[in-house]
This record gives sequence, structure tokens and C-alpha cells, in this order.
Amino acid sequence: MAVPGAVQGEATPVFVALYPPFEGYRKIKARLLTDDYVPFAPQAGGQAPKAFQLPWMASANDTILGHLNADTPIIIKDSLTTKPPRFRTADAAGSDLGNIVSTMKACLHVGRFQRAAALMQRLNVLYKPDSPELLAVHNDYIRESASKIASTRDQQLLRNLQTWFEVELRGRGIVPNATTCAFMILAVLQDISIGKSNRSIRRYLHLADQGGFRDHLMNELLTVLNEQDFGRVTRISTPEPVLPALPTAPEERVSTRLSQPNRARSELPEVRPVDRNLAGWRALKQSLSIFSEPSDTQILDSADSTAEDKAKKLDIERQLRMEQDTYESAIERWRKDYEHLRKMGINNILTHNSFGALMWTWHGLLEPAIREEIRLANEAESRDVRSKLDEERCQHGPFLQYLDPGKLSAITILSVMTILGTARSGDRGCSIATLVVQIGDAVQDESVAEFLKSNRAHSGILRGVTNASDLRKIASGLKQRNDITAQALEGHMWSSAVKARIGAVLLSKLIESAKLRVFRKDPATATLLESSQPAFLHRSVFDRGRRIGMLSLNTSMADHLAKDPVAASLAQKYLPMVIEPKAWVSFREGGFLTSTEPLVRVPQRDEQSRSYITVAMDNGHMSQVTAGLDVLSRTPWQINGPVLETMLEVWNSGQGIGNIAPDNPAMELPPEPAREDKPAHFKWLRAVRTIGNEKASCRSERCFQNFQLEIARTYLNETFYFPHNVDFRGRAYPMSPFLNYMGADICRGLLTFGIGKPLGPTGLRWLKIHLANVFGFDKASFEERVAFTDEHLKDISDSARKPLDGQRWWLEAEDPWQCLAACKELQSALDSPDPQSFESKLAIHQDGTCNGLQHYAALGGDSIGARQVNLEPGDRPSDIYTGVAELVQEDIEKDARQGHELAHFLQGKITRKVVKPTVMTNVYGVTFMGARAQVKKQLEELHPDFPKTPSVDYDAAAYYIARKIFQALANMFNGAHDIQYWLGDCATRIATAVTPEQMERVEATLAGTLYEADQYNRAPIKGRKGERGHRAELLAFKQSVIWTTPLKMPVVQPYRQKTAEKVDTHLQSISLQNRSIADPVDRRKQLQAFPPNFIHSLDATHMFLSALLCEKQGLTFTAVHDSFWTHASEVETMNHVLRDAFIKMHSEDIMGRLRSEFVIRYKDCMYMAGVKAPSPVSKKICQWRGKFSGLRSGAKPLESAQIDELLLERRRLKLLASENPEERKEGEAMVTPYSIFEQSDGEADLAVEESITEAALGNISAPRENKLQANERLTVGDEDNIGSATTAPDEDAGVLDQQGSEESLADSAEPSDTIVKPKKRRPAARKTWLWRPLSFPPVPKKGEFDVSRIQKSQYFFS
Repeated sequence: MAVPGAVQGEATPVFVALYPPFEGYRKIKARLLTDDYVPFAPQAGGQAPKAFQLPWMASANDTILGHLNADTPIIIKDSLTTKPPRFRTADAAGSDLGNIVSTMKACLHVGRFQRAAALMQRLNVLYKPDSPELLAVHNDYIRESASKIASTRDQQLLRNLQTWFEVELRGRGIVPNATTCAFMILAVLQDISIGKSNRSIRRYLHLADQGGFRDHLMNELLTVLNEQDFGRVTRISTPEPVLPALPTAPEERVSTRLSQPNRARSELPEVRPVDRNLAGWRALKQSLSIFSEPSDTQILDSADSTAEDKAKKLDIERQLRMEQDTYESAIERWRKDYEHLRKMGINNILTHNSFGALMWTWHGLLEPAIREEIRLANEAESRDVRSKLDEERCQHGPFLQYLDPGKLSAITILSVMTILGTARSGDRGCSIATLVVQIGDAVQDESVAEFLKSNRAHSGILRGVTNASDLRKIASGLKQRNDITAQALEGHMWSSAVKARIGAVLLSKLIESAKLRVFRKDPATATLLESSQPAFLHRSVFDRGRRIGMLSLNTSMADHLAKDPVAASLAQKYLPMVIEPKAWVSFREGGFLTSTEPLVRVPQRDEQSRSYITVAMDNGHMSQVTAGLDVLSRTPWQINGPVLETMLEVWNSGQGIGNIAPDNPAMELPPEPAREDKPAHFKWLRAVRTIGNEKASCRSERCFQNFQLEIARTYLNETFYFPHNVDFRGRAYPMSPFLNYMGADICRGLLTFGIGKPLGPTGLRWLKIHLANVFGFDKASFEERVAFTDEHLKDISDSARKPLDGQRWWLEAEDPWQCLAACKELQSALDSPDPQSFESKLAIHQDGTCNGLQHYAALGGDSIGARQVNLEPGDRPSDIYTGVAELVQEDIEKDARQGHELAHFLQGKITRKVVKPTVMTNVYGVTFMGARAQVKKQLEELHPDFPKTPSVDYDAAAYYIARKIFQALANMFNGAHDIQYWLGDCATRIATAVTPEQMERVEATLAGTLYEADQYNRAPIKGRKGERGHRAELLAFKQSVIWTTPLKMPVVQPYRQKTAEKVDTHLQSISLQNRSIADPVDRRKQLQAFPPNFIHSLDATHMFLSALLCEKQGLTFTAVHDSFWTHASEVETMNHVLRDAFIKMHSEDIMGRLRSEFVIRYKDCMYMAGVKAPSPVSKKICQWRGKFSGLRSGAKPLESAQIDELLLERRRLKLLASENPEERKEGEAMVTPYSIFEQSDGEADLAVEESITEAALGNISAPRENKLQANERLTVGDEDNIGSATTAPDEDAGVLDQQGSEESLADSAEPSDTIVKPKKRRPAARKTWLWRPLSFPPVPKKGEFDVSRIQKSQYFFS
């Protein structure tokens, strides 16, 4: 990519000014090194090696497999980022600078220009005139004012704006830029005096000439003005070439209204709702009614529109209704329920079980309460003297006006009832902090959607759109005005404190409005007593020494809510799309038409990941990732009608057949033993609790399956699509959470491709192989699998024709519904006159063999491991789990021959099922204690009659077997073990490093000089730790592990320590625990997560490369991480593509390139290393420290020593690098801990971080203390990472035990000093620390395995 002002093709540093999103942080300087990039380097001569050259490769797009230069990563220098400064409270805007800016933008958005002007004057006092942040907020003020003037032609507002520009902006020494002048020109164009208008335009053009940004101004005007106004400006300006007129849209006319036909298959039976889920089922049915009710929208089309064009426009209109009308639809459902009860003569709604009618009643009370709160907030703003309540209203009032009060009411009710209705909340309720932030998030999301909706309606963006291709073209066009759109969107992005205040006031109004009519019998008179009670109870509980505010339901309605959850009310926004998804063109533009779900699932507070992705998008580095996502998103899907018909029959019968949860599971409670027998009674209580949990799980699963079947029935005759985005490692996920191909067996059995392709000469064979695979016969050779299917043709025919009335052979399969789908597809092909011509829609799966280990074996060149995971050619597939089980069993037999009692008992009991969970997760960082728990669970399931003796029991056996599994893996994958260790070592060094910028800032602070010109006129409020805390923050370890995937996607590990922010709200004080770029990194998580996350980024790269190559060949393609799907006739071609993409990846020096990137990215950093305490080097360093005294008064000894030694070492290294011989001589004479380390050759004495060894493949931590600590830590993997698209995965997305959200919430009803702090234990000193330049060890030597041999491995993916 070319860089302005740079020589084409050279690696030139470009500094990009990045501002932390939505908060008043200091600006981040971004250093971007760019080059002409394609991801993989061609081999010598520009061709792939002949060993894997395919006939079609010559025509492949060169940009798919090209060169990644490790010397040109994106580098954002953000280590000096600090928390937003706080100032003395004024103007009721709070003391946080970020919140002052957010409140100002909110006032502008809702037209409160007088209040916004007051806040702007406050910012003028706080900022220095040359601060870029001050100019940015002035531009916000001018843009909103100009937009208001353009829509109203308000002459007084125009005069006020011109006065503002001269007095408050230029009069204070603030220099305008192109954006400032562009919007001032937009405003003065509305002046009714043409002469004054022209003079003003010339003035702003002259200012642009003086500032040297005339060309930039003209480009800005192109995006701000319409064609007529732009022509007027160009005529007024000095003579320049006039730009050609913009094309106009073709003339359109309004067609007659078209009725949307009912697309559901009417002959199919209805889906019987779960009795306990009636309200949720009705809500979903109402959402899906879009597919059956006639449309009220006037369709715009040209005179020559065809019926197909009209149908496509109707699909677009349906899609827009699904995405935009979520809350309006909920309100309408509540109203209908209310009117229905009224017609039945039921007047006391508060006593009825219909939650729809009850919520309509609450909505009727809550909406006017919100309107009144807005009115009071506006009155508070006009007062000169304000009470504390007035100041609170001034803080949240502008934000409440972003949306209509009716929509705010619906958002509040749905958010609260959805959370309280989950099984997780239970009787305990939910914390106030969780609720208020959830409400605030929902309000923010809806405000963004409303903004984009109004912006789209204003620009007529959907005019003339007839298909998804047109939408993609329009989306690409949006990128040209991305700067303006992004600036406007910033006003809709709020801090956690702002969202908490919004949520708190809305929640308080709901608590006041929501009432219930409760009837109870008087125990004395047996009369029925009636009373009105609050629907919600606000109370406090103590949790780990902290007082937590909780909200719970009135007990009289909790049981009803368990039966009628309301989560389905939000379903329609994320249903599968009925048109092709929008192409990804920016961080929040792609996928759904109007939704603002991000391209990369990162927590809202993770500014660092978002900054890297945004810079990468702006510079075209994410083009192949977005292209791959578009390939997945454009794959059409349909519902498998015959399978759905069978599934509905099973469902409506209430039986638990084929993984369908039964309606009434037969779980009888065991007889209760005598209470005197305490051990037996305790065991009985545990069994009762287990059965209760199983019943609740079954009920929850049946409710979810109810939704899935209802969606499938509605989509029966539709062709639909799944929009996709990625997690922070690049793994792709569909954004429709309720029904997608990543779901369980039921979902996969219901789905087929939307287009069929003839089986051809090879398709029938692959269809038979697929059937054997889903049945569970997948460890045999292909020929044996085909023979297996041929041997069961009678069973297959019986299953296809009489799935429930026949022998039910398909139910014996591991994946019964996928097996049934395969049976029906195969039988249909065999019944056709010509099977080769049969058009099959069934997706055929090709799965990798423990794909993580495949990547490790290729990276490490492990020949033995490569054979175990099918990288080596073979006559039949290898099974890594069987291989490990055999090695473990051999080792156990050796121990048994030596008299080991436990080994003797375990002979013959080690199967692949015992070792599979541990082998599968070991590559993703499972700890030894986690592995032991996995083995124990498998033993309990497979051998329930295990003895319990002092030497033989489940725990002892699990510990023993887990050790053997780890040893077997370490022997099989020796190179992979070394690579994992190397990755962990690199992560440890990075996570304990400080940057050159931090060191320079420390030097400047101690010297009493400024590192850079301060941008504030007033000193911010200092924290409780004062200056010493400020120094400590400057030296905090803030370096995340960051790397670039082979597709040039930057990956930022988001693991940071949490800091608390106290927010005072209407309800109580809330402590929000957030993670931000200003917080230190979590060193342990950075280390433990890096190896698995790195492997995940490689398998994501392999998937995207395969997707792009498959599209180039015209193949249908989709993937579930390491399981790739296509039509039966295209499997062999896809397999060639998969092998070729994998070979191209691993023919490159991936590890060497990673190390090179680290060397550049972390250049000149220093990290804190450790030396073994009893070593000679350690003793010399300690002796030197006894003589060296650099402590300053008022500083703690350790802190002072660390700072002094860091600066001393920095000075020594500078002198040694000097060109002045005297300075070099001075540097050579200096003695520091690192110079002692160098002279003593102390590499062998470096202390190894415990977590490094834990991260290595097959490692076992020896001391029991380490095992117990490991058991408390997170286990890495992502098997359950198929969450809702509405929530970004937590930054622990790489861990099996995932957290709930990115903001771990705890709220307190009392000040923070009520927290009971546990006693801190001082760890024993085991190493001596020292500062040394950040360097990285050599990459482990690669084994002898030749990756090109994969091309001949037919079972690589099978």
C-alpha cells in the first residue's frame, strides 16, 4: 500500500494520530510501517514447489498467497496512555474529562446548544489552545450547529455560531483545520444575505490557504455539501478545475403495494410450545410474523422493474424490519396481550399471568415517568443555582433524549426481565451494577442504530437497491465518508460511568412504576387479603467482604417468569438474513444492514484491539480477512424439509429421541433415608440436587430447541444467509445465535446448502463416506467407510422412508439427525434415474485430525507427531487419541510388571475415550490439574465400580494417568513442546517490559522537565497515591503480546488487570471494574494464553486462505474452525485446496517471522529478568547493590532501586552505542547488574517463570503447590465459543471457563472503605531481579518432517 509522501515500496514510518475511543485520553501516536503486501512469499522462481503444484494454481489470484514482510508490522505506541484526568466538578458535568466531553456531545445531539456552549467554555479553560482534543470538540460543536442551521436556516443560530468561531475559537488562539472550515461554509451557505454568505465563504477559503489545507478542505466539502452548494463554492473560490457533476439516481416511481406471501409450509404441523415457555414462544412467533404478514411499505422501483426485482426489494424491506423494529414489536405484542385480556373481561391485569399484558401496564406507567424525568432535567439545566439532584439530572438528562421515551421504556423492561428471567439469576437476583450497565449498553446500541437508520433514510441509501450486490457497492461507497460518519458516531459512544448513570435512572423509574396485585389468605380468618406490592426488591447482600446491591423479583411473579422468559423478544434482530449480508468495509459496517456489531468481537473497553484493527482496516491490511468473511456470509442455506418434518413429529410427541430434550424427563427421586444416618442423608440430598439440576438443564434445553424449531419452520421455503465476524484471534463465527451451522446435531441436521450441485462421478462416494462419518465409523479407511455404507443400505433405506416407524437404525449414530439427513439424501440419489445427475444440497464435512496438533507438528517438524495427526501419507487414518492411549497402556504395563498396584489394576482400562479430552485440550493450554479432572470424569463414566482403597481410587488413578498422557504427548511432539516453551518465554519477557517512551518519561519526571507540552491549563486532581503512584504507573508493565497473522490481521491479547471506578447514581454507589489500555497487563494470562491463541490464529488463517481459494475455484464453502464443508461433488477439489493452503503456510518460516516481528515491535524495551537466587551471578549482583545507593527520600527502597537501576542501565547502553570513543569508554567502565550478568555469562542462571513450564505441551508441574495454583487458574481453549453476536466474547475468549462480560461488575451500597481486605502473604524470594534489554531467544530447531508430504496424505482432512 502506498503511503502519502513516501517512496513507493519502501518501509517508511508513518505516524497516525489515534484518539482513544469515547474518552478524553491523551492521544496515541501510531507508527505504521507499510509495504506492498501479499501474505505469503512465492518460492524461488515465483512458483509453488512442484511437489504440490496443482493445475489450477496458475490461474489463482496472486494476492491470496503472497509475501508478508515481518519488518513492517503495525506498531501503536500507547504505553504512555493514562486514565482520563479528573478536575474539580463544575457545570454538573462530573470531574472526569471524558464524561465532560460525552455530556457536551449529548447536549449537541439533543439540541441543547446553550448547555453545550457552557461545557465548551469549561473545556476552553481546561485545555491549552494547541491541544488537538480541544480542536476536536470545537469541531463537534460546529458540526452539530451547522447541521441544525442547514435543516432550519435559523439566522440567529448562524450569527451565534459565527461569533463563536471568532471569539471562542480563533480568539483563544485555537487554529482551525479543514473540518472546521468545511462546516462553517456549510453554515454560512444558509445565510439569507447572498453577499454576506459569499464574503464569509471567501474568508474561510483564505484561512485554508493560510493554513495550507486548501486541498483537504475541498475534499471535506465533497462529503459535506450537496452538488449544488459545492458548485457554488468552487465558483466563489479562485479558478480551479471544476469537478464533474455527481451522478444522479435514476427516476423512480412508487409501485402498487405488494403482499408478502406466507412462506411457511402450511401442511407441516405447528411446533408445540413448551408449557413453561408460552410467553417466549409467543414473542418469537410475533417476531417471525414478518414472514407471513402483508407488508405496509411502499416499494420504490423503476418503471421497468421485473417481478424478481420487486421480490428482492421486498426481501430487503423484510430484513430491515427484522433489524429495526425489535423494541417496537415488543411494545405492540404487549399491547395486543393487554387488549386481548380486556376483551375477555379481565380488568385486573396485575393479577393475571400474562406477562405481555403486565409489561404493557408497566410500559404505560414507565413511559410518562421517563418523560417527566427529561422535563425535570431540562429545568435543572436552566437554573443558576442547582441542588445535588439537579446536578445529577444535568449529567444524565441529555443522554435520555437520544431516544424516544417509549423506546427507552421498552429497552429497560426487556433488559431487566431478560436478565432476571435467566436461570443464572435464580432466587438471589442480579447485581444492580450488572443491570444498570446492561440497560446503558442497550440504550447506546439502539442510539447508534437509530443514528445509522436516520442517516440512511436522509441520504436515500437504499434507493434503487435490488440485490445484495448493490448493497455491497453502497457499503464500499460509505468508506469515502467514513471520517465524517466516525466523528458523528463518537457522540453515541459513552463511557461506563455514563452508561451506569443512564441505566440507574431508568432502572429506578422502573422500580417505582412496576407494581403487582398480590392476594394472600389471612391465617386467622381465612379471608383473602389484597395488596399492591412492588414487582422488584432492591436489597443489599455481603459477598466476600463487599456489600453488593441486588435486585430480585417479587416471589409471587418469580415462578411465572421461569415459565415465560422474555429473551425471545430480542430474537428478531439477529435472525438469519433473507438477503446476502453487507460486505465488511469498516470496523462497524458489515454483516447486518443496520446493526453496528463489530467486525472483531472485542470488549467495548478494549481500546487497544480496536485501535489496531481500525488502523489495519484503514490501510487495507484486513482485506483478505474481510474477503474471507464475505465468502462465508454469501453461502446460501435452506431448511431440510424432510428432516424438519420428522423432527416436528418427535417434538410434538414430547419424547426424548435423538438429542431432543423430552417434555417430561423420567427422573425419579431416590427414597429418603433416615435423618439419623447423616452420611446417607447427605448423599441423598446431593442426589436430589443433581436430579434437580438435570431437570432444569433439560427444561432449558427444550425451551431453546423450541425456538430453533420455530425458526426452522418459518424459514422452510426461504434461502437465507449467516453474517459472520471474527474473535480477536481471527476465528470466524456466525452472528445469528439461535440457529446456525455451528450449533449442535439438531441444527446441523436441519440445514442444507441453498443451492444443489450434481453428484458427478465422485459425489456419490463422498456422500457414502460422509454418512459413515456422522454415524461414527470415521476411523477406518475411505474404502472401508464406503463398504460400511453399502452394507447398511437396507438400514439406510428404512431410516429414510420410515424414520420413526421402522428399525430406527439412524438413532444408533453419534450424530443421529445428521445421519438421518444423510440417509434421506443418499436414498434420494439412489432412487433417481441417474445418481450422477442428482442435485445434492447436503453439506459434506472434512475434519482435521486434532488440528492444533497438526499445526504444532508442522511448526516443530515432528515426524512422529506428524504421523499421528495424518500429516504423513498412509493407507488408513491415524488416530492420535488411540496412539496416546496405546503409549499410556504400554507404560502402565511396564509399571505393572514391576509390581505397581495401581498400574496392575488399570491394565486394559485405558481407551481412547479416557485420554481424548486431555489430548484435545492439551494443545490449548490445559493445566495438569485440569487434565486430572478430565481423566477422573471419564473414569467415573466408564468404570462406575472403581474401588476406594488407600492406593487405588479415582483421584490416584486420574493423577497417574494424566502424568502418563502428558509424557506421551511430550515424546510424540518434542518439537511442539519446545515451541510452546519458546512462546511462553517470549510472552513472559514482553509482559514484564517497559518501553523507551516510559523510560524517557521517568527521566523527565525525575529531572523536573516536561516530556511533552502539557495540554491542560489546570492540574488534574491527583489520586490517593499521589506522586509516587504516578511514578509507579509510568513504570507499570503495559505491553500486551501482539503479533500479526499471515493474513496481516493484528492480534492483541486483551488480558489486563482490572481497576475500579466508583459512580454515584440514583440508586446507590456503583463500583465498575474495567480494563483499559492504561491498566497494567495480567502477566500470567498473557503467558498462558499466548501459545493457544497463536495456534488459533494459524488455524483461522488456514481457514480463510482455503475459503478464498475455494471461491476462486467456484466451490461452495463454509467452515466450523477446522471442519470444512462443501458439496459432495467438490470434496476432492476442496481437499487439494486445504492441503495446498496448509503447505503454503508452513513452507514459510512462521516462527522466524514471528521472532523478527517481536524484535521490531519491542525494540529498545527493557524487561525485568530474574536470576536464580543461590547462583554466583545473584551473589555478585547483591554485593553490588550493597555498595550502590541511589535511594531518594520519600520513596520505598524497592521502588527507588528499580527506577534507579533502570535509568542507570539505560544510560550505560546509550553510552556504549555512542559514536564518541570517550562516551563508549565511560559506558564500558560502568557497572550495573546487567553488566555483571554479561560478564558472568549468566544465561544458564536465568530463573524460569513457573507459568512458562505450565504452558508447554505435555508439561507436568512438580510441586503440589503449583498444581493447586494451576487448578485455580483458567484453562485455555474455546469449545463453547459460539455465543450470541450481541456480546463480544470476554477477553478470556481463549479459556474454557469463560467469563460473562468484559466489565466484571461489582457494586456497593457503601463507600469503598467498607471492603474487608484479606491479609497479604509475602512470597518467598526465589530469584534476584535485574533489568536487561528485551531480546528473544533463538527459535527452536525444526525437525526433519517435510511439510510438502501432506499433499499425498489423503486423510489430512477426512
